[in-house]
Formats: sequence, C-alpha cells, structure tokens
Amino acid sequence: MKNDAFPIANLEEQSLKKLQQFEKTLREETGEEIVLIAYHRKEESK
Repeated sequence: MKNDAFPIANLEEQSLKKLQQFEKTLREETGEEIVLIAYHRKEESK
C-alpha cells in the first residue's frame, strides 16, 4: 500500500549514518534484526 502523505525521506549522508548506527545499537540491545525507515510528512495542499 502506497501512502503519498509520507514519502521516504531523502537523508544527507551524515544523517543516514546516524540512523544506521542507531539500528546497530538497537540490534545489539534487543538481539533482533531491527530496520528503521525514515519518512517525512508531506505538507497538505490547501
């Protein structure tokens, strides 16, 4: 299902690395394969 209100965020390299580091931290803490997905809220047109 596609949701046009929340397109995938286009992250800068530094932000992407931070997100990947947080995924790694969560995997280590939980023992689960954690994957985070970044979206941004699309402005509603009026």
